[in-house]
Amino acid sequence: MREAAFIKQNKDKWLRFESVLKNNLQISPDELSALYIEVTDHLSFAQTFYPQSNTLKYLNNLSILAHQKIYKSKKESRNRLITFYTKEFPLFFYKYQKHLLVSFLTFFLFSLIGAYSAATDGDFVRLILGDGYVNMTLSNIEKGDPMAVYKKMGQMEMFLGITINNIRVALNAFVFGIFLSLGTLFVLMRNGIMLGSFQYFFYEQGVFWESVRTIWIHGTIEISVIIVAGAAGLVLGNSILFPGTFTRLQSFIKGAKAGLKILMSTIPFFIIAGFLEGFVTRQTEMPNWLSILIIGGSLYLILYYYIFYPIKLNKLHERSNQL
Repeated sequence: MREAAFIKQNKDKWLRFESVLKNNLQISPDELSALYIEVTDHLSFAQTFYPQSNTLKYLNNLSILAHQKIYKSKKESRNRLITFYTKEFPLFFYKYQKHLLVSFLTFFLFSLIGAYSAATDGDFVRLILGDGYVNMTLSNIEKGDPMAVYKKMGQMEMFLGITINNIRVALNAFVFGIFLSLGTLFVLMRNGIMLGSFQYFFYEQGVFWESVRTIWIHGTIEISVIIVAGAAGLVLGNSILFPGTFTRLQSFIKGAKAGLKILMSTIPFFIIAGFLEGFVTRQTEMPNWLSILIIGGSLYLILYYYIFYPIKLNKLHERSNQL
């Protein structure tokens, strides 16, 4: 679409929105928020197709003004948390799915490197996982219960400990993004290498399927949301590297807020993963079909919430804008 046609199509909406903001016209907070989302969509469109244009500068200033007004005056409704997870975040996350892809590919690549390193260097697994863990697991394999490690701690103790630790890892993946995204990539690299060498270790010991059907009961969600947290860190780091039409400080603040939103989305999933690891993974005698059902359901939940649902909501939003 040519810039002139884009302006003609949306000019009346922008002027009305600007009037509402500057003249303090009384409209509902929800309506104001909806208008803000529409303007930010137009801003993203302009950033892509009309860089360095006056239209982009105008929409940028309008979105900043709107953001300030919305978050200073909007009263939080009782179901604000619910709408954040069911509508606001998935719609918002659609434009950051490329960051998610980069995070996934980084993690996957270093998982392969970890597995290859474990296959070619007999001491690599001990270097990464530690002698204590390797010796304990070898002993458990000899006793016929390779996954006995998940039965050592109490259920509630493991649930709380694992959940807190996973949230800590996610925070690191996000906060380290401040080092121009390199810190986030390092966290993804480290965890990917650990996972790859860990899985190869069980393959080498002839209990690969036993490890997969047990570990991935909780690991499907746990690993997935670490990758999502990695996307949040990349959003933060890239906001410093690529400020676009914003000042570097404005871009950093915008990126930090966006990254925090992404990080917040992972908390319920870490709780679910912690619950599964504390209460379900230890049930190593469960039939294969049940393990596969839990793993498959977990994978579908992650893919739907972070990929398919945002695409669906974005399409519905675009259609409503065209009406």
